[in-house]
Amino acid sequence: MRTSLKTALKSVSTAAFLAAVVALPMTARAGMFDDDDARKAILDLRNKVEALQKDVASKSDKNSALSLSDQNDQLRQDVARLRGQLEVLTNELANTQQRQKDFYVDLDSRLAKLEPQKVNVDGKEVSVDVNEQKYYDAALNIFKGGDYKGAGSAFGDFLKRYPQSGYAASAQYWLGNSLYAQRDYKGAIAAQQIVVKNYPDNPKVADALLNIASSYTELKDKASARKSLETLIAKYPDSPAAQTGKERMAALK
Repeated sequence: MRTSLKTALKSVSTAAFLAAVVALPMTARAGMFDDDDARKAILDLRNKVEALQKDVASKSDKNSALSLSDQNDQLRQDVARLRGQLEVLTNELANTQQRQKDFYVDLDSRLAKLEPQKVNVDGKEVSVDVNEQKYYDAALNIFKGGDYKGAGSAFGDFLKRYPQSGYAASAQYWLGNSLYAQRDYKGAIAAQQIVVKNYPDNPKVADALLNIASSYTELKDKASARKSLETLIAKYPDSPAAQTGKERMAALK
């Protein structure tokens, strides 16, 4: 830029010199003036050139200042625009991160619900998955609603689906009760005998033995009913079922 300015100034100086020469009287151009006149003309010409140079330099500085001002204004506008874009992107990033966080929290919550849960069944902590719990609760609700045939089918289906379930002993017991409620006493005896045989440590065994005795009583088989009650009283003497068994033993005599 400095080189261009020098060139411009040089051009202006040359033009000014030529203009001054043209402006001189014909006698001066013809070399018909003396030394004083020549010195005066040269001094005058130099003054004009210097004035023109100052004017050009002044205009050049003003133009440069205006150019820098325009550039600064443009830069400020660009910075403002970039800041606006940065703010938008920052907000979008924050929203995206929050959505991802909410997604993973929701996903973890859903997975936790699908994962097996620890529950207490008949005094024992067991692991039960969501569907398993739903099937069992649904079957039990059917029984409580008085639909014993539907309950029997539901508990039977549950045992087929979840034979190793922590609810298996309870499901088997309620299956026996469903059959008893339908007056299928032989079926009830068979179902409750599975509870006694397969789950000897389960607290429902005492009630299963009482139900077996009741089924035998309904079948008019007092001997088998008495035997079941004796087993109940001997093995589970402190259970509420044993107390009921003692009362029934007296009635069988």
